[in-house]
Amino acid sequence: MSAASTSPTSLHFDASTGLAPAIIQDADTGQVLMLGYFNAEAWAKTQHEGRVTFFSRSKNRLWTKGESSGNYLTVVSTHIDCDADTVLIRALPAGPTCHRGTVSCFVQPEQLQAPAAPIGFLGALERLIVERQQFPERAPTSYTVSLFKKGLPKIAQKVGEEAVETVIDAVAGHRETLPGEVADLLYHLLVLLVASGVSMAEVIEVLQERHRLPNTRHLTEG
Repeated sequence: MSAASTSPTSLHFDASTGLAPAIIQDADTGQVLMLGYFNAEAWAKTQHEGRVTFFSRSKNRLWTKGESSGNYLTVVSTHIDCDADTVLIRALPAGPTCHRGTVSCFVQPEQLQAPAAPIGFLGALERLIVERQQFPERAPTSYTVSLFKKGLPKIAQKVGEEAVETVIDAVAGHRETLPGEVADLLYHLLVLLVASGVSMAEVIEVLQERHRLPNTRHLTEG
């Protein structure tokens, strides 16, 4: 499967090393995950297979990220810079990117993960919920796992309950507790989407399409 590229420019490799640096960014959260290097063969393989393959300078060979750990980087899009000598790859990681077990190679060892942008965190949360659905044995006591076991009707009921509590706090002007109620609602709504086989990306696409459409409401009102 070929990876989509948003740039019409060919990637140029350094004349002395034959390499070009590649920055890997989490397509959901926007977090920078790692830096690697492509030679022409690794770049071609990455585009053809849709998984990131680097040229390892230490191993002196092609190296598919995740070939040992299973933590592959699935390419979402590629973006060559203005000088055509560096590429940014937006990817979906199958697990921790760093060999130390952290989300990003730019995280200090004592940290679990680097801070993500607020909207990006929702993408990371959605990914965790999907993992709980697909691999419940990894966290058998998880509340999310228990929701999936109860089924879609129970999940939908929880969304309704959290929506009512959110509305009550908003109408009553409970500013101090409203963020917590909204957080509960968003979480259960994400669980509902995953249980229904709908991704947050699909919802965002609908919002984006509506935003692009002209306001024609006045044509149907009156």
